[in-house]
Amino acid sequence: MDIEDVLCSKTRLKILELLMKSELLNTSEIDKQVGVSHSKAKEHLKILEDEGILIYRMFGSRTRLLDARENVSARRKHPPERAR
Repeated sequence: MDIEDVLCSKTRLKILELLMKSELLNTSEIDKQVGVSHSKAKEHLKILEDEGILIYRMFGSRTRLLDARENVSARRKHPPERAR
């Protein structure tokens, strides 16, 4: 998926904005704050994870927290090269 396709979603942009401003959040916190269903949030988060924009961090044995700050900052400094 092209980065343009990933970022053309208003919901994904809201999720990224939330994660850039917040501490680590879990999926339930994200879906409530963004205003989407849990399953829809998971769908968008999976796309962002698959594209390397966010990462999951484990907290305890079950809670997965999401973080976009490091990856987005790194992409700003070193954007991925485009295939020609």
